Amino acid sequence: MSILTEAQAKAILDKVIKLSTADECTAQLAGSIDGNIRFALNNISTSGVVDNIDLAVQVAFGKRSGVATINQFDDASLERVVRRAEELAKLSPENPEFMPAVEKQAYTPTQTFKASTAAISPEYRAKVAADSIDACKAEKLVAAGFLQDGQSFQAFANSKGNFGYQQSSGLDYTCTVRTEDGTGSGWVGRNLDDVDKFDAGQDIRTAVRKATASSGAKALEPGKYTVILEPAAAAGLISFMMNYFDARQADEGRSFLSKKGGGNKIGEQVYDPRVNFHADPGDADVPVMPWDGDGLPREKMDIVKGGKVVALDYSRYWAQKSGKRAVGTPGNLIMSGGDKSTADLVRGTSKGVLVTRTWYIRMVDPQTVLLTGLTRDGTFYIENGEIKYPVKNFRFNESPVIMLNNIEELGKPIRVQGDESSMAMMIPPMKLRDFTFTSLSDAV
Repeated sequence: MSILTEAQAKAILDKVIKLSTADECTAQLAGSIDGNIRFALNNISTSGVVDNIDLAVQVAFGKRSGVATINQFDDASLERVVRRAEELAKLSPENPEFMPAVEKQAYTPTQTFKASTAAISPEYRAKVAADSIDACKAEKLVAAGFLQDGQSFQAFANSKGNFGYQQSSGLDYTCTVRTEDGTGSGWVGRNLDDVDKFDAGQDIRTAVRKATASSGAKALEPGKYTVILEPAAAAGLISFMMNYFDARQADEGRSFLSKKGGGNKIGEQVYDPRVNFHADPGDADVPVMPWDGDGLPREKMDIVKGGKVVALDYSRYWAQKSGKRAVGTPGNLIMSGGDKSTADLVRGTSKGVLVTRTWYIRMVDPQTVLLTGLTRDGTFYIENGEIKYPVKNFRFNESPVIMLNNIEELGKPIRVQGDESSMAMMIPPMKLRDFTFTSLSDAV
C-alpha cells in the first residue's frame, strides 16, 4: 500500500479536493518503502524495512491557511482530515506573505526510478554487509557501516487543476574502517540511484587501504597548505555555502551575496573563472523530481558561470515582490571540473595535504561563509607527487568562497551527498592553495 500507482494516488487526491469548501485546497501524498542494514565491530547489528504513506492537506480562506495530515484513506478519514485543516485555517491569523496555490503546470518526467534498486532484498543487504566485513577481517581491520535503500512516490493535486506524480529510488552506503588499535581510519561512501553501479566488495578497498595507511600519523604544524580535497570533503563546505544563495537573504543584507548599499551580487565575479555550478533535474547522473516543494517546475539553469553568480533562489513571494519570475528551487547541484582523478592530482603536487573527509562543520561568520570543522578518516602529507605519510587531523577555518578563489586544479566530478541537505551533488576533487588549518586534533 505504501507505493500507490498514479491512478490510485489521483483517485485519493481528487476526493480530497472535492471534499474541501475552502477557497483553495492542495493535497499531497508521499509513500516509501525503506530498507536498511547496520554493522559495527565486524558484526551486523540491526536490519529492517519501514514502509509508510502520508497525506497532507493544506487549505486557505483568503490569507488564512491550515494544514492537517493523516495516514488513513477511507472516506471518513479523508473527510476528517479536510475538516481539520479547514478548522485550523479559520483559527489562523492572516499571513501577509501568503501565496496562492500554483496554477496548472507542465512537468517533464525525469529518470528517478530504477526497478533494480527498488527490488533490493534483505539478502542483498546482508551480502553488502558481509562483503564489507569480510574484506576488513582479512586485513585485521574493524568495519562499521550503514546501507540504506528505498523506493518512494510523490503525488499532489490542487483545486486549480494542477497534478503531479512520479516514483523514485536510491541507495546510500557508508563504511568506516579502523585498525584494531584505533590509530588508523579510512572511509568510503556511495550515493546512487542505480544499484547496478554499486559493488561493496570493490568500494570497501578504498576504506581498507586508507585505514591501513593512516595508522601512526605524524603531526604537521597548523598553517596554510596546498590541499587536495576529495569530493566528499569539498561537498561538506560547498553545501553549506549553497544555503546562502537565497535572493531574499542577499537583498536584505544577510548574505555573502549582499551588495554594499543594497541589492545582490547577481552578475558579479565572486569566484575563480573556472568555477561553474548548474542545476538540471534531468541530469543522467543526479536526476531529481521535476518539481520543487511549491509545485513549480524545475529547470536546467546556470547558478555560477565563469565565476560569476548568475542566479539566486527566489521564493514565490520574494519573486513577486521583486518583479522576478519564480522558478523551481534546484534539487541538485552540478559543478564542472576536469578529467583527472584524485590520484592524478596527487601525482601533480610537489607538497600538500590530502583530505578524505570534512565533518562537524559549523558556521563562524555568515557574511563571509567562514566555516570551522575537522578533517577525518585519512589525512596524508604529499611530497613530490607521492603520499609520504599520514598526518594528524586538523581543525580548519576556511570560507568556501575564498577556497573557490584559490583553485589550482579541478578533477573529474563524482556523485556525492551534500552534508547540509539531501541534495544530490556532482563535485570534483579539487587542488587548492592556502587552505587554512588552525590547530591539530587527536581524533582519527
